[in-house]
Amino acid sequence: MTRPLLLRFVTVVGSSASFYLLLSVVPAYAQGAPGGGSGNAGLVTGTLMLATVAGELVAPWLAARCGYRVLLGAGLLLLGAPALALTLSRSMASILTVCLVRGLGFAFTLVAGGALTASLIPPERRGEGLALIGVMAGVPSLVGLPLGAWLASHAGYPPVCTAAALIALVSVAAVPGLPGREAAPGPHLGIFAGARSGGLGRPTAVFAVTAVGAGVVVTFLPLAVTPARSGAVAAALFVQPAAATASRWFAGRRADRTGASGLIVPGLAASAAGILAVALTDVPVAVVAGSAVFGAGFGVVQSATITLMYSRVPASGYGTVSALWNVAYDAGMGIGAVGFGAVAGLTGYPWAFVLTALLTLTALVPAWWDRTAARSEGTGGQADRAVAAEEGRQ
Repeated sequence: MTRPLLLRFVTVVGSSASFYLLLSVVPAYAQGAPGGGSGNAGLVTGTLMLATVAGELVAPWLAARCGYRVLLGAGLLLLGAPALALTLSRSMASILTVCLVRGLGFAFTLVAGGALTASLIPPERRGEGLALIGVMAGVPSLVGLPLGAWLASHAGYPPVCTAAALIALVSVAAVPGLPGREAAPGPHLGIFAGARSGGLGRPTAVFAVTAVGAGVVVTFLPLAVTPARSGAVAAALFVQPAAATASRWFAGRRADRTGASGLIVPGLAASAAGILAVALTDVPVAVVAGSAVFGAGFGVVQSATITLMYSRVPASGYGTVSALWNVAYDAGMGIGAVGFGAVAGLTGYPWAFVLTALLTLTALVPAWWDRTAARSEGTGGQADRAVAAEEGRQ
């Protein structure tokens, strides 16, 4: 617990709380805009996530030129200041512009902040340190989502937007105390070169497939379970992220002692088993228990993949690792939500959940390849790191 790491906690909480406070509020705000409707709600969320993915793709290039600290500060400003504009105009053009800018800002905080975090933690404690940062980001999401909706219904939209803006802007004060003013020394590893290298590409693929399940559970569980069992849905949507947060910390500590690669297969198995239990949509106990098991497995895969990826690059590649992992998260959730909706229309929700569980198990293939490659190299992936560094020079 060093002073820079504590300051990093401030920026993690600030960015996460600001983002999640408005995540469910802005779609409802847009739905009530002039000429609004359900299409507006989907449009603003889609714009936000598209901008986030785009920002994650360009963030490593920006960080290589201006440093992680500058990019983190810029991300917090872009996340916070535009939220104030929501209090001034309710036109769809202004709302979409705000979502676009905030998505870019959130992406910058994820990539630059993740790289900074990795540089602040000793390698032998990296798993636990990254997991602790995950907990610091997870708690604001657990609180922020319901709190934002509650505040909007009781106090109105302007106070929620102002609170989200101030939380991000105040946390900027912690940025000057962080290292990373200059770009990390060494060859820059491009995000596409990193994705092509097996040492980063395989864990990225594993995590992306697992994130598909997360997008499915969060989006479609309230629709798949009958309204008479809404209590089970509320409980499931709480225990899933809570279990993921707890297991992520456990897996991080375990990874520091026994290695991260051995945790991926059990995490995938638990994720698939949890989704399979959720397929019993008429059994409330199965829905809640399945969500908890899936959350636990998802948290293990989260922790294991990010720890493994950081161990395979030099400090100059931390930004690329952070970007790849976050793109896998956001893209996996988005693709999962869209694809599940199409499949469920043909098969019904229970069978669509079963197919999602089977899809999760396909990630065992790249997970097995990755572990085999690491064992054959005997270095945890140093050969892949060298290849990626060389591609980055080119």
